[in-house]
Amino acid sequence: MNGDGPLNVRGVQVWRGFLDAAMQARLLTALRDVARAAPPVHPETRSGRKMSVRMTSAGSVGWVSDRRGYRYAPRHPSGAAWPPIPDAALEIWRALGPAAQLPDCCLINFYGEGARMGLHQDRDEASFDWPVISVSLGDDGLFRIGSVERGGKTESLWLSSGDVVVMGGAARLVHHGVDRIRFRSSSLLPKGGRINVTLRVAQGGDRVQQPE
Repeated sequence: MNGDGPLNVRGVQVWRGFLDAAMQARLLTALRDVARAAPPVHPETRSGRKMSVRMTSAGSVGWVSDRRGYRYAPRHPSGAAWPPIPDAALEIWRALGPAAQLPDCCLINFYGEGARMGLHQDRDEASFDWPVISVSLGDDGLFRIGSVERGGKTESLWLSSGDVVVMGGAARLVHHGVDRIRFRSSSLLPKGGRINVTLRVAQGGDRVQQPE
């Protein structure tokens, strides 16, 4: 893992090249296992519009969206339980996240050509005390960061494969999104596209036992 310090963009930490090529490949292999157990779907919004991003999850709960709204659920829309969070993902949390708390949700988004994610806040979690850690794999994505309040100025930067973003503390609830991807800018995914992995504590997670 890259030991250089992070950039600070509106309070958000951006760790450039945090994952080397070998670690990216290892994480991608683990994510493919997750996708086989819990196939990615295009979630619906409350209005019935399908999102352009395909999503799946790992952990004790996964993020889902349909006409009933956004929420965390203990099962995939098919009814199957979510697979466990891969060790390759947990290692990133252990390196950059709080030592006392493990994530209980690993949300996996796949951006194909033309996919995007509008500005939003991650606020469906039971507590905002824990950070959201976001990993980029594959094609470059134009990441936009705003403020906690809706509206106002935003700042954008390109995220490349292996970059890791940490949103915590005062920046935990900033609005953020992905305006577009540079399709086929990376050779990590043979057919192109971008994978975004976000680790989060949705309902409390598994608190790490500290030695007495």
